[in-house]
Amino acid sequence: MYSCRVLNNLYFCFCLGREKWKRDRQWYCFLVLLLMGTLILVIYNSYPQLYLPVNLWRTMKYNNTQVTGISPLDPSQAERYFVAYPHPYHFILDEPDKCQQEHPFLVLMIPVAPQDRKARDAIRSTWGGETTVLGQVVSHYFMLGLTKEGDRAEPLQEHHDLLQSDFLDSYQNLTIKTMVMLEWLALRCPSASYAMKIDSDMFLNVHNLVKMLLKAPRRGYMTGMVARGAPVLRDPNSKWFLPQEVFPEFCYPDYALGLGYVFSLDLPKKIIKASRHVKAIYIEDVYLGVCMKYLGIKLTDPPRGSLFKGVLPYWWTSCYWTSVITTILDSPQQLLFKKEKVPSAPCRK
Repeated sequence: MYSCRVLNNLYFCFCLGREKWKRDRQWYCFLVLLLMGTLILVIYNSYPQLYLPVNLWRTMKYNNTQVTGISPLDPSQAERYFVAYPHPYHFILDEPDKCQQEHPFLVLMIPVAPQDRKARDAIRSTWGGETTVLGQVVSHYFMLGLTKEGDRAEPLQEHHDLLQSDFLDSYQNLTIKTMVMLEWLALRCPSASYAMKIDSDMFLNVHNLVKMLLKAPRRGYMTGMVARGAPVLRDPNSKWFLPQEVFPEFCYPDYALGLGYVFSLDLPKKIIKASRHVKAIYIEDVYLGVCMKYLGIKLTDPPRGSLFKGVLPYWWTSCYWTSVITTILDSPQQLLFKKEKVPSAPCRK
């Protein structure tokens, strides 16, 4: 009798639940769709290395050559996706002795356009001006090429932080810029422990970076926003298009996104050596990933995925800046505004 009463009560509750669901199901569906949409937007904006299904579908479609008008490239067309490296480039502006004199723990290498002095000044007055962090020496250098006119970056080496080489400074030559940077590090900074390549439109928390590196491996180490299993984009309209004739694999090897990655100083010589065997493509961060795969060295994920951020989240407070290592900004000049917003003391957890 008792069991029957329990069953009757459960059935009664179940029926009430069904009636309530019928009345409120439209609101439930709306809330679920809203939460799912918000979650997708947050993930996509915070982790640009993750590809939405539309990009994956485009990649699969072009890989299977299901699009009319797409024909195999002849060798002369395929060559446009490679760059002129290795090549004996020379430095016009150099600091040959500074790195060895300072004996830095960490060297920050910042690629920037020759004419973009405002970006350099903004970095010098913010995170580029931090020279000693947690008892460790930190140095920074700006890596430049030449303009089409061949002009120099600045008339005088007043800050002693400019490195300028004789290649054309363009998006297509970012791989050359990166490899020349590695050559300079291997030659000029043999006693440093780590280096970071970071774009000029990035916010960098040097304190958090040094704190992470004090616990990191000293050899065979590269980390940042690590992209794993990223599909090769076959859409000719994409900024990062690569045809099958240039890169036949369906997915790229693991690589760290070029906006900001860190590596131990044993890697530059090894990557330069690998470049003698791996033909250089114009997508610089992917090319480093290909060289790392050739060397058999695996990339390391950061201690927390939230340390290296793509863009600002939709909801953030001033304490956000103390929790990350990198974040993309709208412009280098935005650093001057962010400097006033970063708390002087660590935020409470």
